[in-house]
Amino acid sequence: MRFGQTKVPGAFLATVAGLALVGGCLKMSNGNDDKTVTEDDKTVTENVALTEVPERVFWGDLHLHTLYSFDSFTFGNKSLTPDDAYRFAQGLEVQAHNGQKAKLSRPLDFLMVSDHSEYLGVFAGLDKGEPTLTNSPLGKRWGPLQLAGNIKDLMADFVGMIDGSREKVAPPPEFRKTVWSETIDAAERNNQPGKFTTFAGYEWTSMVDGGNLHRVVVYKDGPDKTKQILPFSALDSRNPFDLWRSLASYEKKTRGEVIAIAHNGNLANSNMFGFRQFDGSPMTAEYVKTRARWEPLYETTQVKGDGETHPLLSTDDEFADFERWDETNIGSVPFSTDPAKKREQMRGNYAREALKQGLEIEKRLGTNPYKFGLIGSTDSHTAMATADDNNFWGKFPDSEPGAKRMTAKMGGNLWQNWRLASSGYVGVWARANTRAEIFAAFKRKETYATTGPRMAVRLFGGWDFSLADMKGSDWAKSAYAKGVPMGGTLTAAKSGSSPRFRVSALKDPEGANLDRVQVIKGWRGKDGKLYEKIYEVAFAGNRKIDPATGKLPPIGSTVNFKDATYSNSIGAPTLGTVWTDPDFDPSVAAFYYVRVIEIPTPRWTLYDAVRFGLTPPKEVPLVTQERAYSSPIWYDPR
Repeated sequence: MRFGQTKVPGAFLATVAGLALVGGCLKMSNGNDDKTVTEDDKTVTENVALTEVPERVFWGDLHLHTLYSFDSFTFGNKSLTPDDAYRFAQGLEVQAHNGQKAKLSRPLDFLMVSDHSEYLGVFAGLDKGEPTLTNSPLGKRWGPLQLAGNIKDLMADFVGMIDGSREKVAPPPEFRKTVWSETIDAAERNNQPGKFTTFAGYEWTSMVDGGNLHRVVVYKDGPDKTKQILPFSALDSRNPFDLWRSLASYEKKTRGEVIAIAHNGNLANSNMFGFRQFDGSPMTAEYVKTRARWEPLYETTQVKGDGETHPLLSTDDEFADFERWDETNIGSVPFSTDPAKKREQMRGNYAREALKQGLEIEKRLGTNPYKFGLIGSTDSHTAMATADDNNFWGKFPDSEPGAKRMTAKMGGNLWQNWRLASSGYVGVWARANTRAEIFAAFKRKETYATTGPRMAVRLFGGWDFSLADMKGSDWAKSAYAKGVPMGGTLTAAKSGSSPRFRVSALKDPEGANLDRVQVIKGWRGKDGKLYEKIYEVAFAGNRKIDPATGKLPPIGSTVNFKDATYSNSIGAPTLGTVWTDPDFDPSVAAFYYVRVIEIPTPRWTLYDAVRFGLTPPKEVPLVTQERAYSSPIWYDPR
């Protein structure tokens, strides 16, 4: 199921991304040399080389579900386990639920299975007839409903227990411990330092009035620590502060390390961000410090749409209307159709707005709770981490490839499948492919999100960069010496100077050329208002920026609708520059991040249309412009 592949032009400049070309192929990961590394508080010799500075990008997915998740199992995944998920991510073939063989064109470097902590493994356990479960009060309550195929009442009871509208009945503690141990053991069986890294974790699934407050919890540690606890769930509390307390308790008890990553908030009903706590009370200094401590990353893009920004929030951004999901929240409660009211609903849902809000909160309370790095992940519930439009396996088993998926609804009666975005992955700049090194990159926010393509993106900020710094084989080393990478903070502005940013982007070796690179700046003005601006800093072709509008003309399109192909005859394989902020005010707090946009390519719906001989409905988009979002660099005038 691979269409329209274009070959990468011969060797092109990879040094702009701090990478190297080896034998004509881009070397991204998996180099092995003898070296001792520290991981899980133990010294382990695993033949893994540590580079002096992060020189390679590693690709992964931190949000993936298997049959242990309630919705994965009830919506059709009766066969694919955490082990299957890890096998698939390593490039091995699995049999999908529709009987087809599925395989990634390129393996990932790391993966975490993040099954829902609420009733983890319960539905699969009932199906197997696990005695400790079937003989429990929960088993007696849900077993008959599952046996009768009464999914509607089963899910209503499930949601009611989580949101507190129905009496809670928990699974037996021994069952919970067994399934959590199996989840951890699967990660251990598949962890291969230097080649493929796994993490133990889960998804905490809180909702408020249908608004998404989910978090993915990631542990750095091995079973000697992670088996000392049980996953925190929304049955314990729907308040994020209580989740953070549980993470603090874990670290105190085990001396391990753990973080939480907020789920893409585009369906959060304005609850993910904003200026208030879970209970509606104003934020406190304790709250903002706690959130900043435990949530260093944010999931910006995934299968249920893109969460960078929204046209009602970024009215001057011509690329804001991308893979937009804004008709209902995650509980299927409709958003307002009034633009003014809808804008207010969107304000607490999107990354760029949150980054701006963080500057205001920091001014008030001294800490920025939204000083997060950006990642992408799939949120696939098929156990298959796919984010390629030409090899897309959907969200649920009923959205796997087939002639009917474009016009059908996922999960039987949820959203229309054609709305699904084939997204996303996280790129991590790290010294080696090990838990310790990748987790360290998470915490320092040296990460970026893509909607699927594996483009290499780097961003450094400093006061003394010049174009001459873009040359040479020690590109990355010199950048760290003279500035800070994405995720970092600039301080101490030199008198009369502006920050300079070293920006580079290298196309996916198997994908499309690049259209442009943009720097997106947000700041809190002296008038107390929050602002944003988009700068076109590098672009392909002989186009010119309109001085009146600051806009760049579209690059055009080579997409062929008859055979779902495109040509790299437009665009550029690599783009890079040193950009200086022309509007810098040293007294004003700001952030900067990079958005890299590809040339137009076929969307997964067009690949389906060609493969199955379909005429798509008029409302179905057939072309996309894939993109990447770097983590920001902040400027702090203090």
